Amino acid sequence: MRVTLAVLCALPLAAAAQEGLTLKSQPSLILIPPSNTDAVPLFIEADNLRGRNDRETEAEGDVRLRKRGKAIFADWLRYDKPEDEITAVGNVRIDQRGDVTEGDRLHFNLETERGFMDKSRYSLTPAAPVAPPVAGFPPFAATDARGSAERLLFEGPRLYRAQMAQYTTCAPGNDDWFIRARDLLIDKDHDLGVARDASIVFMGVPIFYSPYLSFSLHQERKSGFLTPTYGSTSTSGAEFTLPYYWNIAPNRDATISPRIMTKRGVQLNTEFRYLDPRYNGQLQVEYLPNDNLARLDRSGVFFKHSQALPYGWDGALDLQTVSDDKYFTDLATLSTVTSQTVLPRQGSLSRSGTWGQGGTYGFSALVQRWQTLQVDPLAPITSPYTRQPQLMLTAYNQNILRSDFDFVGNFVDFNHPTLVNGQRYMAYPSLSLPLQTSYAYVTPKIGVNLAHYALDKNTTTLPNTSRAVPIFSAESSLVLERDTSAYGQRLTQTLEPKLYYVYIPYRDQSRIPNFESGLQDINFATIYSENQFSGYDRINDANQVTLGVTSRFLNADNGVERLRVGVAQRYYFRPQEVTLPGVPPRSAQRSTSDLLAAVSGTVAPYWTAEGGWQYNTDLSQTQRANIGARYQPQPGKVLNLTYRHTADVLKQTDISAQWPLSSQWSAVGRWNYSVLDKRTVEALAGVEYNGGCWVFRAVAHRFVTATQEVSTSIFLQLELNGVSRIGSNPLDVLRRNISGYGHQYSQPQRAEDYYLPFR
Repeated sequence: MRVTLAVLCALPLAAAAQEGLTLKSQPSLILIPPSNTDAVPLFIEADNLRGRNDRETEAEGDVRLRKRGKAIFADWLRYDKPEDEITAVGNVRIDQRGDVTEGDRLHFNLETERGFMDKSRYSLTPAAPVAPPVAGFPPFAATDARGSAERLLFEGPRLYRAQMAQYTTCAPGNDDWFIRARDLLIDKDHDLGVARDASIVFMGVPIFYSPYLSFSLHQERKSGFLTPTYGSTSTSGAEFTLPYYWNIAPNRDATISPRIMTKRGVQLNTEFRYLDPRYNGQLQVEYLPNDNLARLDRSGVFFKHSQALPYGWDGALDLQTVSDDKYFTDLATLSTVTSQTVLPRQGSLSRSGTWGQGGTYGFSALVQRWQTLQVDPLAPITSPYTRQPQLMLTAYNQNILRSDFDFVGNFVDFNHPTLVNGQRYMAYPSLSLPLQTSYAYVTPKIGVNLAHYALDKNTTTLPNTSRAVPIFSAESSLVLERDTSAYGQRLTQTLEPKLYYVYIPYRDQSRIPNFESGLQDINFATIYSENQFSGYDRINDANQVTLGVTSRFLNADNGVERLRVGVAQRYYFRPQEVTLPGVPPRSAQRSTSDLLAAVSGTVAPYWTAEGGWQYNTDLSQTQRANIGARYQPQPGKVLNLTYRHTADVLKQTDISAQWPLSSQWSAVGRWNYSVLDKRTVEALAGVEYNGGCWVFRAVAHRFVTATQEVSTSIFLQLELNGVSRIGSNPLDVLRRNISGYGHQYSQPQRAEDYYLPFR
């Protein structure tokens, strides 16, 4: 018969039990533990119970001890009441707060939760996260951990130290990888794991050794060395980087990353980040002394800062500089970085607020300079104008003369070492009158663009000049609806014809310098605009109307747009007279713009498409076409097909995919090919293996950096779930090259993978 002993409070006992007790099939006895001030009950169940009151209780045979938050099982157990300690032998198991430890022998204090277990095996549940994940990233993976140890020391609540230990996040029965350490500390309250004299064993082979290895149990921020990265590029040779992450404060951190390149030398990369409710920023400094190939010292400084100032003002700085023109093409591994040719050096102040009844305004002041990188001698770049300063004011109010009032004004001091310099004062006030019903609207608008140019006589012979250009426009649209269905789904189809008329009289602007204006590409964003030129130095003359129609298919139940199709074309009633320097006017015989057509949305189950077509009706020729489709039946399985065409300039095919080859193997790849140049612009190929608790990636990447230069990189990475990544990180390359790419995101590797509070 099972016997239960409940230790709760002092009660009178039988006289025979005052000196000792032996229970085999008797009722329960109740004693009081020495420090049980809150009367927490302690229950002992066993086949046999014996002992002395107020001293010790000995249990044998299928023993089970229970106390709030703890359960201990053993073949034999002794409870010493004065010390509140337990000694257990044989098939010992202790469960506490979800953590399970098994072993041969246990000595444990129930009050302090200190003790040890010999020949132990442990399984630890993950600690709860203490902060939300970074916006744009999946939540950090919470993983169970398990392992074994010659001796496991209990050093307090949720604090363990394992001697001669193994640790892994793989499921039971799977020992593909584990950490083998002489001493392993697991601090769940501080989300910390520290292994000393540690090796990482993968598939039975030690692949990494460190006398000190520190890692986060739940991928929280902590100081320490991150796993080294290895890689190889054609421009720098074999590479090795050992980052050190410094968690300075809850809202400040830094990463110091020495980078060894066999062809160039040692580069020191340092990143410092800070975050406060009123300000935040990031400083990155890179320095490579005496590049062995370039024969010069190379450096880069990148600083961004945002600041909330008193009285509603905001400030920002963006300062970027590198030592030489080929800094990025020689030292970076991403095409998005190597393609940078202009770096900003700017600071701004801004303020916004309300005025009148329902009016809003915004004011900004900007000082802007540039560093221009002449990367490709065969494609020289003209430096942009500096703005020292630029002052801009915008205002809007819906209650001026029963109309909507809109105002844009600016003052800019343009400077350039080789071009015309000068100052421009510009103001554009306008009034519009929206007339609207539930199914249609008409919005006439009238305004005048005013500008004055004060030019530097040392840089031009052009006189100071002023310009006043009246502008009239009217926009109208109608919305028609009908019910329909497709693929078993109830839909609402709309038909939305649109008309946009613009009249701007001709004003001679040939003696006005062009500081910033350019000819805008015609597309669905610009075809319904007043001015075909960007900026404010040229205002086109116009007597034209744009006609277009859009049809949308909406989910009838929730209103989500499934598909959008549209066409539009502009009709000119007179020839163009205002032009840009060096750009011929539109042909006098041409009375229409190119025809535009676009489609986007879900075209079939798992298929989405997006396409744009620009067709010259006078030449019967396609001027531009961009067609793309994506097939994505499930996460981690995606195929992207894209074709880009610009007449006589560009013809490119672009194919990218992430595709499972089996339950564990996936292939990744991209091929961007220029048909006109008959060369590959960018190519990527690789494989991923998902072992459940680890992922291996091998990726090769090649892309054009200049007209006659290419860069090739090789990435090899082993990701051990919940601990670290070993090798070079290809995830940025994969995300940028394969739209819709998905991966198992676990252990942060770079400083930017960690998050700061308040974000």
